[in-house]
Amino acid sequence: MSPHSLNAIIAGASGLVGTELLHQLLDHPRFNHIYALTRQSLPFHSKKLHQIIDSQLRIIAWEDDQPVPEYGFICLGTTKKKAGTNQALEAIDVDLVKSVAITMKNLGVKHLIIVSSLGACKHSPSHYLRCKGKMEQALTALGFEHCVFVRPGPLKGERNTPRKDELAIQRIFETIHPIMLGPLKHFTPIPAEDVATCMVKMAIVCDKHHLQPTTIISGHHLRSI
Repeated sequence: MSPHSLNAIIAGASGLVGTELLHQLLDHPRFNHIYALTRQSLPFHSKKLHQIIDSQLRIIAWEDDQPVPEYGFICLGTTKKKAGTNQALEAIDVDLVKSVAITMKNLGVKHLIIVSSLGACKHSPSHYLRCKGKMEQALTALGFEHCVFVRPGPLKGERNTPRKDELAIQRIFETIHPIMLGPLKHFTPIPAEDVATCMVKMAIVCDKHHLQPTTIISGHHLRSI
C-alpha cells in the first residue's frame, strides 16, 4: 500500500528558504495540495498549488470541500535594517508569525515547521534573537501536535533583494571554513536548499513517527536529517 498523500500550507514562500521549500513541496510525490499564503501572486504554476493572496496574510474565505492542510510551514522574518525599528521587527518576527500560526491551526494544521534562527532565546541580549525566542515560545503554547523549529546559522543562496550582511558573512566563512570544527560548525553558512530539505523531511517524520510536541534542529544538524 502506498503512503497516503499529504496537504500543506506555506507562508513566506517568496523568501530565500520559502521559495526553495515551495519548489520541493511541489516536486515531492507525497504532497498533493499545497496552499501558499502570500501578499502577492507568486511565479509558480502547478496543479498542486493554490495561492491565497491577502496583504495581511489572512484567510478570509475557505470552501468546505477544500482539502484541509495538516502540515504548515512558516518562513517569515525580517531584519532590523529592513524593518526600520526594533518594534517593527518584532511586529513581523513575533506578532505576524503568531497570527499566521493561529490561522493555520484554525484551518486544521496539526504539524507546524518554522524557520527560526541559531541562538534563538527569549533572554538573548540580541533583539533579533530575543524575538525569535519569543516567537518559539508563543507558537509552542498554541497546542499543535508538533512544532518543529529549524534554526539555521548564516544562509547561503540568491535572494531577490540580497542582504549585504549575509554576503559579507559568506565571504568571511569561505576563508575560515577549514578551522570551523566542533561547536563552530553550527555557524557555517548553510544553503537555503538544505534548510528546505530538512523542513520537508521533518514533515514526513511527523507523519510516520510519534515525536515530542516540540523539536529543535540547529546549525549543521539540519544537514543530517
